[in-house]
Amino acid sequence: MVTKKKIQSIADEIRAFCADHADEKQAKKYEKFFTEGYDAYGVGKEQMREQEKVVIDQYKDELGLDGSLRVGDVLIQSGKYEEFMFAVMFLRPFKDQFTPDTFHRLGTWLETGARNWAHVDVLSGDLLTSIFNNKIIELKEMAPWRDSPSKWKRRAIPVSMLALLKTEKNFKPLLKFIEPIMLDEEKFVQQGLGWFLREAWKLQPEPVEAFLLKWKDSAPRKIYQYATEKMTKENKERFRKARK
Repeated sequence: MVTKKKIQSIADEIRAFCADHADEKQAKKYEKFFTEGYDAYGVGKEQMREQEKVVIDQYKDELGLDGSLRVGDVLIQSGKYEEFMFAVMFLRPFKDQFTPDTFHRLGTWLETGARNWAHVDVLSGDLLTSIFNNKIIELKEMAPWRDSPSKWKRRAIPVSMLALLKTEKNFKPLLKFIEPIMLDEEKFVQQGLGWFLREAWKLQPEPVEAFLLKWKDSAPRKIYQYATEKMTKENKERFRKARK
């Protein structure tokens, strides 16, 4: 097992890299996209990708899945945008080794480490979707997340479920699964739900439209703003909230 001292050393190395490549103007440039807060060094995307290759080549075999998770546990605590992204990067080579315990561990990252929608979407798109695709867990294992006090954990539900749109033939169970969060008051959760419903509608419009009609007078309008984005103007009118 990799020692705690080594884990901390690798995390410190990542932080030193970020500090050395910090760019305040770059951070300010992207700050406007994060109304919830954006604490970033301002490291460029290309620099991040290049450093990812370096650290993966250097540490992948030594760390393995367990060590990479432990490095991530350290990195996510700072709240820094890039450090969370590096935590995700460390896990990419080990997707085929994920277990149900990995799923639950990533859930704690969303609760304690995620600070913005990009953290959630990258973790969901890069890691949680592979857990679904590899059938490591069933969707029902995510049910407790619907009651999480963390808006980021709740947002991860519809965002990670996007992967299931490629494998499930019947979307009705997926739609039923998100019903408990259709009244969620957090806009970031609403945006995630709208995104999921929009993509589901592109593939199976009939059940999605029936679902949208069912909730149109009670669910937040932000969901419908995203869900109906690709519809014709005439079709969008069907999902307007009824006037009292």
